[in-house]
Amino acid sequence: MTRSLIAAALVLSAAAAGAADWPSWRGPNRDARSPETGLLGEWPQGGPPLAWKAAGLGGGLSSLAIVGDRIYTLGDKDGAQHLLALNRADGKPVWSTRVGPAWSDEYGGPRGTPTVDGDRVYAMGTEGDLVCVDAATGKERWRKNLEKDFGGRVMTIWKWSESPLVDGDRVVFTPGGPWAAMAAVDKLTGKTLWQTEELPHLGANGRDGAGYSSIVVSNAAGVKQYVQLMGRGLVGIRASDGKFLWGYNKVANNVANISTPIVRANFVFASTGYQTGTVLLELQKDGTDGVKANELYFLPSNTFQNHHGGMVLVGNHVYAGHGHNKGFPICLDFVSGKVAWGGDIRNAGTGSAAVMYADGRLYYRDQNGAVVLVEATPEGYKERGSFIIPEVKSFSWPHLALADGRLYVREQDTLYVYDVRRAAG
Repeated sequence: MTRSLIAAALVLSAAAAGAADWPSWRGPNRDARSPETGLLGEWPQGGPPLAWKAAGLGGGLSSLAIVGDRIYTLGDKDGAQHLLALNRADGKPVWSTRVGPAWSDEYGGPRGTPTVDGDRVYAMGTEGDLVCVDAATGKERWRKNLEKDFGGRVMTIWKWSESPLVDGDRVVFTPGGPWAAMAAVDKLTGKTLWQTEELPHLGANGRDGAGYSSIVVSNAAGVKQYVQLMGRGLVGIRASDGKFLWGYNKVANNVANISTPIVRANFVFASTGYQTGTVLLELQKDGTDGVKANELYFLPSNTFQNHHGGMVLVGNHVYAGHGHNKGFPICLDFVSGKVAWGGDIRNAGTGSAAVMYADGRLYYRDQNGAVVLVEATPEGYKERGSFIIPEVKSFSWPHLALADGRLYVREQDTLYVYDVRRAAG
């Protein structure tokens, strides 16, 4: 496919903006894009004003889901892992529901983000406990365990980090087992709708099991499918029945495949760290009901690799942090893979960098606690403000969330909420 045809397909497939809430991992469309406007284009010295802060979230690296008058997250506290609901106005606790045992390693706590759907909240703990609870009360409706119920396993030692996908009548997730690489259950009852049969061997790269990524929906080649980055690489699974459609192994590494893929039109863009690299695939029809994945380009790790901060597609350009555990801001042309700028820029941040987009700006959050505002333009790196999150003691990794003009910054036990609305008039 020519570059001009790819660019045209991207324009035609651009999604309309969604609601102002932030209901799941990476926002309304799981793509790290907020539809909000009227936000500060430049921050004052020291960053935007702090609206409020709250403590009591427990240890963890989970991000936030924000819907209605509630904030939801996961945290380790009182010797267990909990799904928490907080008041959106001030962060005061509303309820807490035990998910499973606490997880203690050098990074600490849960990593997945809850998903809110109507009057229910879905969350996955590090031991593979998937729970559905009542959004108002926290009462448990049903639960599954990915290891016990599906024979699941994770590619390496850091346990499950997935944010479950709610799609229509179902919850979709990644046990990573030989007979249940992916599974779908009824969102109201937890009854299994389907689980994948044994996947073909994708290749020598990586390891068997779930990775540390989360599922996104694609309608490429006219087939609704769930795209996921697993231990052995990228897979496409047919949404209707769990049939394996395609796989791609070259982008897998054998330590941790983490960042959520970008899907747009018939394309899948994915990157991993540990000196691996980046791929753009085009998905095409294969026979009457099949799909095949064609590699359009592969970028070596010294051109672009994303550790775990994720990537965001704005127009025809991808913005991210580049380098294994480095987070150098970078902008790449989605169509060609050519670097527009960056790759060696060092701002106030160090370590891996999470990124999101809103109202013409990129919001970078770095491992050392730096939050940096940057113009989303391929014309060059243009910084528009920064601040340092208070009291960062270790790995400042939770991804940012933005809703109703407020920037939500989780730092282990504490939640900082900043007012990023532009003044009226």
